[in-house]
Amino acid sequence: MSDFLSAQTRTETDSIGSVEIPASAYWGVHTARAHENFPIARRPISVYPDFIRAFACVKQAAARANLEIGALDEQRATLIDRACEEIKTGMLHDQFVVGVIQGGAGTSTNMNANEVITNRALELAGHAKGDYAFINPNDHTNHSQSTNDTYPTAIKIALAFSLGSLLDELGLLAESFAAKGREFSHIIKVGRTQLQDAVPMTLGQEFNAFAVTLREDIERLREAVSLLREVNMGATAIGTGINAPRGYKEAVVKHLREITELELVTAGDLVESTSDTGVFITFSGALKRSALKLSKISNDLRLLSSGPQAGLGEITLPARQAGSSIMPGKVNPVIPEAVTQVAYSVAGADVTVSMAVEAGQLQLNAFEPVIAHSLFQSITWLERACRTLRVNCVDGIAANEARLEDTVSRSVTVITALAPVIGYAEAAKLAKEALATNAKVSELVTSRGLLDQAQLDEILKPSKLAGLAPETDVIDVITDAAVTLPETSPDAPSATAGDAQ
Repeated sequence: MSDFLSAQTRTETDSIGSVEIPASAYWGVHTARAHENFPIARRPISVYPDFIRAFACVKQAAARANLEIGALDEQRATLIDRACEEIKTGMLHDQFVVGVIQGGAGTSTNMNANEVITNRALELAGHAKGDYAFINPNDHTNHSQSTNDTYPTAIKIALAFSLGSLLDELGLLAESFAAKGREFSHIIKVGRTQLQDAVPMTLGQEFNAFAVTLREDIERLREAVSLLREVNMGATAIGTGINAPRGYKEAVVKHLREITELELVTAGDLVESTSDTGVFITFSGALKRSALKLSKISNDLRLLSSGPQAGLGEITLPARQAGSSIMPGKVNPVIPEAVTQVAYSVAGADVTVSMAVEAGQLQLNAFEPVIAHSLFQSITWLERACRTLRVNCVDGIAANEARLEDTVSRSVTVITALAPVIGYAEAAKLAKEALATNAKVSELVTSRGLLDQAQLDEILKPSKLAGLAPETDVIDVITDAAVTLPETSPDAPSATAGDAQ
């Protein structure tokens, strides 16, 4: 932004009047007015480099299409093409200075791109910046185009670019959870439903489930990005294609496919495509789904690591920083907490996108800038959240095996496995007595002669409790039992009904 303080200037003029532009700036009068009008977010569009790259792709495809159909001469088209290629590689991104929140349906962003590309093309040709008689931002760089087709097209391309990095991070995070699942596969613990003890499982199963749910979201996001392939290039202002020469629509999408390597297609109805932004609701919803799943996982990690003495304390998260300015030695689960806050932000952004999509009127939606900002911020924050959760938390999680073993040994949850053998009513009595006396269920069963130790050990094998081995036929155990088992009361709930609790 130092360009705004430059002592040397050039004068640029638009239909409103003249403005002094820093001589070194690649942007021009339209960008200067937008910068003055929208000092809101204090965040330039360059904070989303994939968006700048996508806009360069759109302008490059337009230049090539205009050249192909004879709407632009080779010299100007080639210079514009070269400038776009440089911007695609990361050059001049600091010149994209308009704010992410802006009025005008994205016109400020489109003109910022036109001016930067034009002035760099002029520079490549040996002309001074602002020499628009040779190459003009509107007449040449924006030829056959309107903000209303370039802007939404650039958003869709940028979302596809950005999503690739998010999917990579989600995949790495899923693999980290899967690795912990393998590491913890031998550790039996008590599973919980509604925060109450349920039935045994392994800690490995719990962590592997995290991996599976994240991998499912990767597929859902891939499905959502496929909806972005339909673009409205050639629609110009409202979809009628005014000022777009014959053949341009087909040519520009062809070149855009080649440049982006995305399977883009022209919308079947350009009027509908220009006014409708519903695809962004679907895409935003997929991001929200992933975010809320990450929040649920993060909250589970906080619960499982709670304590360390007065909570569950089943796992230990890596100690990342001191947790209190007053309580010595306290360490908080700061990484999962941060991820959950990102999830809340993504959910809020989804509401913003929904409201902005609904607010479109007649042939255009004026609120695409906040849609773009909301989606790009959600993708960016989710990607970073996945990375920090993996690197600074999941990879360093340790299981508190001694505590888990003790908890399982004293848990009445194994009663569920005994109920088919000793009967639901008898199992319920045992559970009540075990809770009242803090006795181990296994000791109560053998002391009453309900099962001998060998039968009990067979039923309560850890692998069977967690469903990791073929189940022993209950009939065989009953047949081998040395005692007459009590009959289940007709009025007692079934074991299946108990499982639902």
